[in-house]
Amino acid sequence: MSQRPIIDAGPSLNFLSINRERLLIATIGKLSAPESVQAEVFRKAGQDDRFRPAAVSWKKLTPTYIEVLADDPTIELAQAVNRITSQRMDVRLKQSKDLGETMVIAHAVVAAEAGADVVVLIDDGRGAQDATREIQRLRRLRDGGAAVGSITLASTLTVLTKAVGMRHIRDRGEMREIYGRLRGLDDGLPPIEKTDLLTTPLWKQGR
Repeated sequence: MSQRPIIDAGPSLNFLSINRERLLIATIGKLSAPESVQAEVFRKAGQDDRFRPAAVSWKKLTPTYIEVLADDPTIELAQAVNRITSQRMDVRLKQSKDLGETMVIAHAVVAAEAGADVVVLIDDGRGAQDATREIQRLRRLRDGGAAVGSITLASTLTVLTKAVGMRHIRDRGEMREIYGRLRGLDDGLPPIEKTDLLTTPLWKQGR
């Protein structure tokens, strides 16, 4: 079973707002995102001019490059949301805070339980923790003989690291420029000096 990587609003807003959607898709592949993530992208684009380009790019990229996943409360999706949040899905859908990342993980869980190997692109710390718990649960199920797939956690830093290896970022100067623009949108990203994005081993492998 094939499943596109599932992206959260944070990385979507980051890359699309600086018009680096080609880098994102070339590095990770064609994407998918829950309806709640799409709604968050449009909402933030309408509230903050810095994010306005993201909504324009999003509309151009759907449905060919970004497939929007319906947040309809199927049995499987509702069970996943309930386990992740300890809330019924109909209740959780009425709470906009962190809804996108919850639905990203829930959609990934449903796909993995159906046998797919899924990449989840998410930056939020709480969301990453929730995803990690589901990764560990799926691993236990596989160890017990269940025919389930897996979830792999990726982030904005993962995309940038992979882009060097695939030669989509030409040099450290371009990396600094791109990262500075991303960090101007997302103060949750650490200073570039605290990452591996400028390290010699990374750039050697990218040659």
